[in-house]
Amino acid sequence: MTGDALLVFHQPEICTVRWQKAAAAKVMFLSGDQIHRRAAAGIFSSEEISEQTVSEALYTAGCPDPDLLIRTSGEQRLSNFLLWQAAYAELFFTPVLWPDFTEEDFAQALDEYARRERRFGLVKNNERIR
Repeated sequence: MTGDALLVFHQPEICTVRWQKAAAAKVMFLSGDQIHRRAAAGIFSSEEISEQTVSEALYTAGCPDPDLLIRTSGEQRLSNFLLWQAAYAELFFTPVLWPDFTEEDFAQALDEYARRERRFGLVKNNERIR
């Protein structure tokens, strides 16, 4: 594992938070409301709303989007967690509950991630999906 990966595992408070569904939904609604209020105040027009303006309105602004999102507890859904930020993240699902998630479980997720081919919206022959 790299030093960066260990940093994320041992210090998750840097750019991640243990969220509840309501907290995740609140972020999405507040960011949308923040964009709406800025547009209504004339700070920018609706034509100026872009991926960047949405990203900058999220509470995670300034933190890089995740490359790997690990979902514990056997659930295979995001439950409103980092929906915008995880658009190109690789997803890893594990039946292990969060309190029981160990460095070995983390290493397994990283090993799985390392075997994947990341295409960021492209198909295998590097053509964009329309």
